Amino acid sequence: MDSGKIVAIVTGAISIILAVAYLVLVQILDFRGEMVPAPMETMGLLTHITAIANGSLLPFS
Repeated sequence: MDSGKIVAIVTGAISIILAVAYLVLVQILDFRGEMVPAPMETMGLLTHITAIANGSLLPFS
């Protein structure tokens, strides 16, 4: 068996392993249920938006 054929078999095996691992990962992530966005309060955005609306974060205020 020449080296080109061995490389092709090894590359094919790696490709199949990666494909199966990807499918397993997708199934695990899909099993968790519907994706729900995080509440705005937990990200701290509401504090910054309120500060900008009040003018306390504007550069020339």
